[in-house]
Amino acid sequence: MSSLLTLTLPDGAIREVAPGTLPTEVVGSIGPRLLLAAIAVSVDGEVQDLMTPLRRGGAFTVITDKDPRALGVLRHSGAHVLATAVRRLRPEAKIGFGPAIDDGFYYDFEVDKPFTPEDLEAFEAEMRKVAAEKLPFTRAEVSQAEAGTVFADDPLKLERLAEFEGSDEVISTYTDGPFVDLCRGPHVPDTSYLKHFKLLHTAGAYWRGDEKRQMLQRIYATAFFKKDELDAHLHRIEESRRRDHRVVGRALDLFQFFPVSPGAAFWTPRGTTLYNTLEQFVRERQREDFLEVKTPLLYTKRLWEQSGHWGKYKENMFLVLNNETEEHDMSLKPMNCPSHHLFYAAHKHSYRELPIRFVTFDVLHRNELSGALSGLTRVRQFAQDDCHVYLREDQIADEVKFLMDFILGYYDTFGLTANLKFATRPETRIGADDLWDRAEAALRSALDATGRPYEMKPGDGAFYGPKIDFDVTDSIGRHWQLGTIQLDYNAPERFDLSYTGEDNTAHRPVVIHRAVSGSFERFIAILVEHFAGAFPVWLAPEQVRVLPISDELSDVATAVTRRMKDAGIRAQLATDESLNYRIRQAEVMKIPYMAVIGKREAEAGMIAVRVRGEGKKQDIVSVDDFIERVRGEIATRALTPSSEGQGA
Repeated sequence: MSSLLTLTLPDGAIREVAPGTLPTEVVGSIGPRLLLAAIAVSVDGEVQDLMTPLRRGGAFTVITDKDPRALGVLRHSGAHVLATAVRRLRPEAKIGFGPAIDDGFYYDFEVDKPFTPEDLEAFEAEMRKVAAEKLPFTRAEVSQAEAGTVFADDPLKLERLAEFEGSDEVISTYTDGPFVDLCRGPHVPDTSYLKHFKLLHTAGAYWRGDEKRQMLQRIYATAFFKKDELDAHLHRIEESRRRDHRVVGRALDLFQFFPVSPGAAFWTPRGTTLYNTLEQFVRERQREDFLEVKTPLLYTKRLWEQSGHWGKYKENMFLVLNNETEEHDMSLKPMNCPSHHLFYAAHKHSYRELPIRFVTFDVLHRNELSGALSGLTRVRQFAQDDCHVYLREDQIADEVKFLMDFILGYYDTFGLTANLKFATRPETRIGADDLWDRAEAALRSALDATGRPYEMKPGDGAFYGPKIDFDVTDSIGRHWQLGTIQLDYNAPERFDLSYTGEDNTAHRPVVIHRAVSGSFERFIAILVEHFAGAFPVWLAPEQVRVLPISDELSDVATAVTRRMKDAGIRAQLATDESLNYRIRQAEVMKIPYMAVIGKREAEAGMIAVRVRGEGKKQDIVSVDDFIERVRGEIATRALTPSSEGQGA
């Protein structure tokens, strides 16, 4: 009996089964209707399909299509069906891998020429045939030699197989019809489960992510259990394309990129205004209780060795040749942490001074792969609203709550909501396990004390400490990881940081790394797409465009524009071209307000106000009242101009 596996069901009931028992047998013993609804199972927290033999006991849960984890199983199966369809129509295509991802799945193929939109249409039609055939996913466990024979004509699979040499990992294949794939699963029971799916687009992808290897063709797709969920997702994709910050940013004249400085944005005057307004807002919120500092851009490797970055992060750093040593022993800084540690260590500190919060907005550089660069969301040069807090252990809970309220309040200003995620130690890390135990326990206790719900992200912490991530949802339901609170017990040891305690002896502080926007560049990209370029009045590069209906009213319009500027409003006077053209240009540039001045308005000291998005509707108001109205919206950081509807 001791060799039996013990499975604990959600209601506490126990099943004891022999190793190798199929989950279908266990689920069937619970109830035939449940077996019909089952997609997969979870054993001791790990998802496996119904065809994979049980090899361990633990908590046993049946996963149906109502379980969020089922979607990953369906999408992984969708990737397998995609490969099946491609091999039917293009038997010469060599197959790579096809994982499920957050929004769907993809599969990589090695072919002589890129896939065309017509190819995708043909593949999707063939996938529907494969699904209609209701082919079971048949799982088999094979030896390395047997797998080598099966995949003799697939060099990409053979390369993966070679990595099993000397490993005790189980090698498995999945078959639907004549197509066989090297795969660990999990999969749905058969191909008919894939009903609502869509092939989206293709992209080039280096094999194994190595830019020195061959370029493959990656087909991206998505799948859902329900048609309305697929339709909603496709709508979000269309909205994302319409809002693409690279397109909208160019149309609104915010930023540009030039080949002479890849991965670095050139901010136009309008974009610089937007950038500075955002930075000033962050500064304003950090005026109390924070100490702003500025630090150098270039450091010797000695600092990075002390911090641990040279060993764990070197490949992401821009190394600089030292003419004296003729070695790459210097680097542009990829983050601000070590320089803040130097500031702290430069003076003695008492327990009464803590917490000390250093903030900086310095430029940072990270050596991202050229193929990974994407507009403002993935750049090589950027700036963070970076903060490092030096505090006592007994202050952790209060500080986490303070920083969390600070971050969530910041997002509220932009109409963004956030979910919290707790990330624990990664495989590649610095520091002893006992320090990690203390850090994880302390940060999780502080997070629990806030009473806010959160998800776990095992193994996703920073290499120096656990963290709380803020997963932000924008106006069209997309998720972005932005802010972070990271607890670091390692830096104080490496930099020999201390403070004098109440007992008049030296103690180690702990460090919290905090970012809110992530980077200004990426956050601005998110804001462009969140608002579709229709920024709130306080953030808009141009808040009011003044439009005289004729040249004879230019002097009056100039005076009105000056009054607005003197009141702190970003107003621009437009007199060229016809009035209709100027109105259309203001609409295209998504300016919150147009102030139209005709002869009657000029004589009465009034303006005809048009609000963005409300067409030809206009209100006749006095210049003074309008100025106060706009100033009020700037001061309160209202999300929309007065009478403008929600959404962009």
